[in-house]
Amino acid sequence: MKTRFAIASALLVVLSLAACRQTDLGEGGSKVSGSAGPAGPKDAAKELVTCSEPIGTISLAESPHGYTVLSQYQLPPTPLPLIRVMMQQSGCFKVVDRAAGLRGTIREQELKDQGILKAETVPKKGEGIGAQMTLTPSLTFSENNAGGGIAGLIGMIPVLRDWAGLASGVKFKEAQVVLLLTDNETTEQLAAATGAARATDLGVGGLVIGKVVGGAAGWGITNEGKVIAAAFLDAHNKLVAQARAMPRKA
Repeated sequence: MKTRFAIASALLVVLSLAACRQTDLGEGGSKVSGSAGPAGPKDAAKELVTCSEPIGTISLAESPHGYTVLSQYQLPPTPLPLIRVMMQQSGCFKVVDRAAGLRGTIREQELKDQGILKAETVPKKGEGIGAQMTLTPSLTFSENNAGGGIAGLIGMIPVLRDWAGLASGVKFKEAQVVLLLTDNETTEQLAAATGAARATDLGVGGLVIGKVVGGAAGWGITNEGKVIAAAFLDAHNKLVAQARAMPRKA
């Protein structure tokens, strides 16, 4: 009877651990979500640092080293759209488009020059806003299973030793990112900030509790995407603290 009770108690402890989920940022949907625009920020993360007025005008540049780790987790090939939403929501910088939006503007000007479009329907030349600073993101570290499992720890407890295999599904997801802010006039690096986030899933028999299964990929769908998004939010907040000490450029 005592043996059965001990086994039942051990199983209850393991299952309780398995049902647990610990997270530092990046949990419960992407920390970068909602919208930004004339109506103001909507559904932004409560942790996002905001400003009452812009510090300056920035453009976003791709990391020269790329983001090869993102393809491993079936995430979008670049985090720039995610960062653009976050930057506009915070109101700390005016964000100008130097990617697809700019190419669209150039294309409209070309069509006007070819006589295809009415001149009054196309923005006048020389009306664009110059970027005073450039923001370059980098994903410096990402680990899908950084912490191993708790099976070894449970195995040290005699009563739980036979059930240690049930805890083998523990996964730690960590990410570290960097944001670099450069002055476009002087090329001086004005500020730099790292960001980090970590999430822990405790699963049973290799099944990660809360893991989203499916073919769709995105920052708010996979746990890897959530933790990387949270790391960028962390870096943004630290960068803003540094940028506030600079003379306003806006």
